[in-house]
Amino acid sequence: MRDYIDKMLGELPDDMSGESATPAALHLFETNPKPELLPKDLCDMFHHLVAKLLFLSKRARPDIQTAVAFLTTRVKSPDYDDYKKLVRAMRYLRGTIDLTLTLEANNLNLVKWWVDGSYPVHKDMKSHTGGTMSLGKGAIYSTSTRQKLNTKSSTEAELVAVSDVLPQVLWTQYFLKAQGYGTEPAMIYQDNQSAILLEKNGRGSSSKRTRHINIRYFFVTDRIAQKEIEVSYCPTGIMRRDYFTKALQGTQFRTFRNLILNIPDDQTSGNTDLLPNPVTDHRRVLERETNTRLNTGFNKSRIRETPGKQDTNPSNEVLKCRHEQ
Repeated sequence: MRDYIDKMLGELPDDMSGESATPAALHLFETNPKPELLPKDLCDMFHHLVAKLLFLSKRARPDIQTAVAFLTTRVKSPDYDDYKKLVRAMRYLRGTIDLTLTLEANNLNLVKWWVDGSYPVHKDMKSHTGGTMSLGKGAIYSTSTRQKLNTKSSTEAELVAVSDVLPQVLWTQYFLKAQGYGTEPAMIYQDNQSAILLEKNGRGSSSKRTRHINIRYFFVTDRIAQKEIEVSYCPTGIMRRDYFTKALQGTQFRTFRNLILNIPDDQTSGNTDLLPNPVTDHRRVLERETNTRLNTGFNKSRIRETPGKQDTNPSNEVLKCRHEQ
């Protein structure tokens, strides 16, 4: 996909030059209540580039999937703020063009999933589903998408997220079994204990706050009873599915990005029984634009610069989520 990225970057206008350390800022999901919409020529370019990023994120670069998931919701009526978010994603690609996705399978009989629902992050107050699957190292499958209904709590958002990902979980199990693998239940990791109780016990753990949830979301309860899947708790700080629901920054971003792409770090020593070595630093120096005029060849319009937000400083510790037998 290197040639694909090179060709895409070579067609970009001058205002998209430079590099960025992350594909999205912390305010990725925020929108302007009084937006200044892009003219039609820039709208067409925006739609064209987002479509290319979507193809790339699905084929070889899941590390840009969260940013692309938001941008795809803005292609109908993009504004200048959306354009700047697209610019940042392109600058990130330019700075990390040599990154590749490497997959390793340690156990074809056990598929591990990390699923999360981020509540509520979109302008219509809908939550966001994120999930990733691995057979060892690297993300074989990942998803980042807006949920299709509004939820009333983070627990409910987590339950809807599992429901969103479950069809792919089951399809993967059936496929591997057809190939002679997949004898163990798929393992789904979550960080919400209340959601896990609902999924395991169904109506037995339901209360006044959750009884309104449609019964179809307890489909996961039946699959647990059929021993097709298992659900286990994993602490929030080490849940790699966070990468697909939040615009992470700094060390936490690089840690999970390297887990998802399976980027080794030769300088990191430690227990090999832990998750893959996480901290290869691909930080680039941000190139500041001095000319804010859009040199697109379609239309020259002035954009407003939005002050950047500082990186967070999360813990560097990476642990392994173990399933307690």
